[in-house]
Amino acid sequence: MDGNDKLKMILGRLLQAIPSIIGIVIVTFVLTRALPGDPAVYFAGPAADEKSIQEIRVSLGLDKSWPEQFWIYITDLATGNLGVSVSTGLPVAEELTRRLPASLELTFLALLFSLAVALPLGVAAATRPNTWVDQLCRVVVTAGVSLPVFFTGLFMVYLFYYILGVAPPPLGRLDIIFLSPPPITNFYTIDALLDGDFETFGAALAQLILPAITLGIFTLAPLARMTRAAMLQVLSSDFIRTARASGLRRSTVLYVYAFRNALLPILTTLGMVFSFMLGSNVLVEKVFAWPGIGSFAIEALIVSDYAAVQGFVLAMAILYVLLNLTIDIAYTLIDPRVGLDG
Repeated sequence: MDGNDKLKMILGRLLQAIPSIIGIVIVTFVLTRALPGDPAVYFAGPAADEKSIQEIRVSLGLDKSWPEQFWIYITDLATGNLGVSVSTGLPVAEELTRRLPASLELTFLALLFSLAVALPLGVAAATRPNTWVDQLCRVVVTAGVSLPVFFTGLFMVYLFYYILGVAPPPLGRLDIIFLSPPPITNFYTIDALLDGDFETFGAALAQLILPAITLGIFTLAPLARMTRAAMLQVLSSDFIRTARASGLRRSTVLYVYAFRNALLPILTTLGMVFSFMLGSNVLVEKVFAWPGIGSFAIEALIVSDYAAVQGFVLAMAILYVLLNLTIDIAYTLIDPRVGLDG
């Protein structure tokens, strides 16, 4: 595939995503309005009279019909205006911009932990089937899938913070005795390194470790299982037997030939896992008081904060599209046979 074909593939994937994003916008708008409860009643307070509630409803634009509300939302969206969160009083775009790096930093570290454990474990289990290594892989996979995320998080906090005292308090991205690093990427660990503040870097990393491991334990199970299955299939292929018969070193056969050919299904699973982590890390954020977009969306959903919920879903949809596009490009780099129809 040459450069023009790759460009066509990227543009084609982006065009295919447009109808999906439009559908997500419509469905989200309808579902948020169909939720029980009236945000005007909530923000007016229990002692408010009907006149006060109606004034708040007018100020929020909820007195208009659904088609009128949808048209206002679309026109605002076209100008980059996601509305104002009635629960915080700040623009939704500002809230998402401030909170998204926190969720991404947690998700990326959790994904690195998952890969660091799942890939070697899956490869070792595939090369030593029905041994103690294979049994260990099955136990880890079963435990990872079976343990609820909130239980694992609470257990981590209880063990490492309350009992052993080796972890910092689960109170967000940084301990209160530290100042936030200068905002460059809004990833605290990266910004602290760029600023040369290694003490703040260590504090930010310490806050990340427990929530990242909690999220990573749950997501390493599908990665380890897929790595094992893909490697077993590739290792039984004729070209692997030919490579072994040619006298190539075991490490060369295993990592250059077998692992590279097993990467495509692993990448597909990785994309699904990453998408799941972005949308479901809300439980981890709640346990560790992490100021990410997941906890922001739940708080907005409880009070029927329409603008905040719609902004969250739209941001997740765009991230999902970009993730799939990245995986498609990675496919072509790993296997040149994957073309425009791959």
